[in-house]
Amino acid sequence: MVQRSMRMRSQLLVILMLLFAVIAATAQNASTDTIKRPLVLKDNPVLAQLDSLAHLKVFRSSKFTTDTLKLNTRKYKKDSIPNFPESHYIKELKELDRNSPFDLVYNKQVRAYIDAYLGKHREKVGRMLGMAEMYFPLFEEMLDQYNLPMELKYLAVIESALNPNATSKSGATGLWQFMYRTGKIYNLNVTSYVDERSDPYKATQAACEYFKFLYGIFGDWQMVLAAYNGGPGNLSKAMRRAGGKKDYWEVRPYLSAETQSYVPAFIAVNYVFTHAAEHNIYPVQPMFRGLDIDTVIVKKQTNLRTLASLLQMTYDEIEFLNPMYKTHILPENSVGMPLALPKKKLGVFLSNHDAFYEVTVEAKNLAFSNQEEIMRDVRKTHTVRSGETLSSIAARYRCSVTDLKNWNNMSGSLIKIGQQLVVHERVAATTTSAATVKEASGDARYHVVQAGETLWSIAKTNGISVDKLKELNNITGNYQLKIGSKLKVG
Repeated sequence: MVQRSMRMRSQLLVILMLLFAVIAATAQNASTDTIKRPLVLKDNPVLAQLDSLAHLKVFRSSKFTTDTLKLNTRKYKKDSIPNFPESHYIKELKELDRNSPFDLVYNKQVRAYIDAYLGKHREKVGRMLGMAEMYFPLFEEMLDQYNLPMELKYLAVIESALNPNATSKSGATGLWQFMYRTGKIYNLNVTSYVDERSDPYKATQAACEYFKFLYGIFGDWQMVLAAYNGGPGNLSKAMRRAGGKKDYWEVRPYLSAETQSYVPAFIAVNYVFTHAAEHNIYPVQPMFRGLDIDTVIVKKQTNLRTLASLLQMTYDEIEFLNPMYKTHILPENSVGMPLALPKKKLGVFLSNHDAFYEVTVEAKNLAFSNQEEIMRDVRKTHTVRSGETLSSIAARYRCSVTDLKNWNNMSGSLIKIGQQLVVHERVAATTTSAATVKEASGDARYHVVQAGETLWSIAKTNGISVDKLKELNNITGNYQLKIGSKLKVG
């Protein structure tokens, strides 16, 4: 009887100890939840695409950044990282939610991504804000045509960090990260020369058609986001495991880890892009904005490296504007292929397109210098005119406001009409090595005519007389030089 009583006491003691352990662990977890927010893993696939921005040449080669003086209304110091109470995020997301068909809720998963974007990845957010000025006008126009929510533009931020050449480990490519098979369904062709999944216009059109298709199946925009990331089949399976429930947050535990992260990250990007300046984050401008470019249709094969030289551009600029071309060759096509160019170069191309075609095809047999060596910085003096600001002058010369201040030893931003400012402009260098080429067969040397050249300047550059230049090319009378034409110079 005593032994049985002792055994019962021992068992009761063990049970009580286990209960205390469970209660203590629960209390510890609850305390941790209130103090620490859930961590976002370093290899999180949603954040992994941000790393691709670090390798984009358009940021490494461009110093032009947005004038933060107009955006920094709170007068933050350069490296200041503001802190806000939790009530701020709840309030601002509620405001965004009022005007959105998406359920832009605040919870610890969303907060984890807000902290990641505004903390460790804040520099990359600035770059994405700059790329948004390139691509958001196109996204918004297309979404409007398809009568889709404008917030879907932020999906490309999650998918590719707005890098048109981004590629995932699974092979998804482009701004909207289409897999090869899905791209084929929406007429995005992939050849040895072209990958239309990286064509901003065609890929955005395909994404809008896919959004329409997914919404027709699920009838809920949160579920459309999940289906876009994980596939409609996987989402349907998760809904069955959840007992037929159709609410994203109820189905979420049955989705893959990546898709579970997807909607919280989307909500976080909505907040971050709307309130970046409040957190002392500003756009870093790439080479161009969406309003700076236009598109022409090209039917003949074109060497883009040579075209860049003739237009006095770098190949990096041509490549940035035309990310769908896998090599420097724009292939021949009877229907025509799109070629995006800066608007200020469009007139030159259209006025001389026949000569461009001729030269770019012949360039296969010519030894052109590296494009980067053709460009050089020229020191100039700019006289301030009425209505100009440091920002407008910086935009004209493709530099930053900070550069202008440094070049002119300025501390403030005030300028006066008639004031002379030192500027450095990147222009094409008209040198013999850049413009003069040698035939692959034979010893004849030729000069490719560039904008602004005359017979006299070409003769001087190549060390011959104008009469000799005319003799070599059988020129008589008034001869009109054409950009891109070839003249024998020796």
